[in-house]
Amino acid sequence: MTDAATEQIPITVLLADDQEMIRAGLRVLLDRTPGITVVAEAANGREAVALAREHRPRIVLMDIRMPLLDGIEATRLIRADDTAETTAIIVLTTFDSDDYLFSALAAGAAGFLTKDAGPETLREAVRTVAAGQSLLAPSVTTRVVERALAGRTPDPSATATVAGLTDRERDVLALVARGLTNDEIAAELVLSPATTRTYVHRLLTRLDARDRVALVLLAHRAGLVT
Repeated sequence: MTDAATEQIPITVLLADDQEMIRAGLRVLLDRTPGITVVAEAANGREAVALAREHRPRIVLMDIRMPLLDGIEATRLIRADDTAETTAIIVLTTFDSDDYLFSALAAGAAGFLTKDAGPETLREAVRTVAAGQSLLAPSVTTRVVERALAGRTPDPSATATVAGLTDRERDVLALVARGLTNDEIAAELVLSPATTRTYVHRLLTRLDARDRVALVLLAHRAGLVT
């Protein structure tokens, strides 16, 4: 949960969805939320990339299935653009039918929402990601990753990447991959919250991971989560 000070920081949002009615509904909801402003709308991936470069929004709500350029490639291009380095992307997906979420996370998405998410879930997701958190709902993200990686054997390169971690670092990484928050990890391992944050930061640095999503994916690829 974000604090009152965080919620006062203006959050600009770009909506990217090929369905006008969905964009209209999202705009009405977000524009009525204090501290959040929709600055642009894109009906396809190409428009999303161009508008992200033009407006440099803090958040992009990105549909996956769009014409001309899909949301996965649009996400990759936006995240690769130095002018949009402060832009975070939340993927909008239909959980039961969208098989592209793993690729979207790998392309740089900070998190995701299902399109049937409630209004308060959407608002809090935007605030949370704008505050620098990568996982909107860690346990749900973990289930999606597990689904995406189902049946895969451990990746030797991922296994080699985590080989140099200490036992405690591997414990923390495994719990991150299971979707636990820092406070939950601290309780599980009998650590202070400050120590847990230090471990997570160290993992991000040592493993050259851009965010917690990357840690989750790496842990699953390395076979640390069964």
